Amino acid sequence: MEKQIINYETMLRVAKSISHSKDPEEVALMTVESIKTALDVKGCSLYLFNRKTNELELATSFGLSDEYINKGPISALHSIAQSLEDGPVAIYDIMDDPRIQYPKEAQKEGISSILSVPIVVGEKLIGAMRVYTSEPWEFTLDDVNFVQALAQIAGGAINMARYVKGLKSSIEVLKTMREVQSQRASIIPL
Repeated sequence: MEKQIINYETMLRVAKSISHSKDPEEVALMTVESIKTALDVKGCSLYLFNRKTNELELATSFGLSDEYINKGPISALHSIAQSLEDGPVAIYDIMDDPRIQYPKEAQKEGISSILSVPIVVGEKLIGAMRVYTSEPWEFTLDDVNFVQALAQIAGGAINMARYVKGLKSSIEVLKTMREVQSQRASIIPL
């Protein structure tokens, strides 16, 4: 029961913080840090899906070394791809699973188990949340639901923050265009 209370408190804290943030990077970092701390695991990372390259690009991580997070491109077609299509995938032993793209690097990092959860907004896949443990871990349904819930909250907030940034950029472009038109109007006699 204690763990569930902690997870609900974490969800509430993250949801409140996310609702105040307009920065997608801050939302992502806040989410991975909260998941790592609440589950007391080795690390957590949030990847965004690049449709042009079919790669998962690291948005942020917490608890993992720079060497590990810079190990190479993460193929959405080869690295636990099933989680992007079918939903959460838990891998108990990373050295005994062909879905792991970089098993030697994961072992060197001290990773034993991985949970991969898709981040979907509406019907659109936007990324994946991954949780890493240093000991073999049988992820419970509560663990999976907790990570899924925070991944969905973060995905919606990241999507909204992107729209806000895009809207602000569009407003700035329109203001600049108006200023240029005003300057032209004042220079060109009618």
